[in-house]
Amino acid sequence: MNPLAFSTLGMPGAPVGDVIATASRYGCAGVELRCADGEIISPDTPAGELREVARAFAAAGVEIVAVCSYTRVARPDGDPVAEVLRHVEIAEALGSPYVRVFGGVEGQAGPAAAATRRLAEVADRLPDNGVDVLLETHDVFLTGEAIAGVLAGVGSPRVGALWDVVNPWRAGEAAPATADALAPYLRHVQIKDAASPTDLAPVLPGKGAVGVPGVLAELDRIGYAGYLALEWERVWYPDAPPVGEALAAFREVLGR
Repeated sequence: MNPLAFSTLGMPGAPVGDVIATASRYGCAGVELRCADGEIISPDTPAGELREVARAFAAAGVEIVAVCSYTRVARPDGDPVAEVLRHVEIAEALGSPYVRVFGGVEGQAGPAAAATRRLAEVADRLPDNGVDVLLETHDVFLTGEAIAGVLAGVGSPRVGALWDVVNPWRAGEAAPATADALAPYLRHVQIKDAASPTDLAPVLPGKGAVGVPGVLAELDRIGYAGYLALEWERVWYPDAPPVGEALAAFREVLGR
C-alpha cells in the first residue's frame, strides 16, 4: 500500500508543529516542504535551522519526502544548476530524498535541449548524499512523453520524474500513456483534481474531471510503490477549503 503525504502548499505559512499535527491526524507518513520565502524552509534558511526542522519531523516520525524548489532548469537566465545544487544541500540537511524542479519558461526556444543539458550537469555534480532530483510534469513539459524525452537524454539514475496528475491530463495525454512514459523514471506522484482543463482551481480529490481512480489504477498497473502526495493549492487559491477537508476526501478516494 502506497504511503500518503501532502504538500505544505495547502498550509501556507504554517509552522512545523501544525504541519506535523495535520500529518498525524490524517495518517500521512510524509510531507513535501515548499521551499519559498515565508514557509518553513526557503533557499536562504541557515543550516542550523534546517537541522532543527529535520529533528522535529524525525521525532514525530514524519518523513520530509521532497524539497519543492521553484527552479526552472531550462530557463534562459541565471544559474539554474547552482540553484538545484543549493536545494540538494537543503534536502540533505533535512534528510529528504528528493528535490523537485520545474522545466522552463513558456515560449522559450529549445527547452528540452536546455533541460537535458542542465540536468546532466546536475547529475555529474551531485554529491553521494542520497538526494535525487525529480523533474515534474509542469510548464513546458506537461506530459509524460515530454518528461521521458528529457530524462532519457540525461541518462542518470539520480534524476527522475514526478507525476503531477493534472498537467498531462489537461494537455490531453491519457493516464495509461503518461504511466507508460514515466514508468522507468517515476519516483513520486502528486494527486489533485480539477473541474476542467481550463479551470484549475482546487476540487476535492475524486470530485473533479481528472479521473483520479483511473490514475490510481495505472499506478497499480506499473507497480508504483512510492508516496501518493496530496497537492492542495491553497497558496494560489486562498478561498479553497482547508487542507484537512481535502485530506479527508483524498483518503476517501484512495479507499483508506
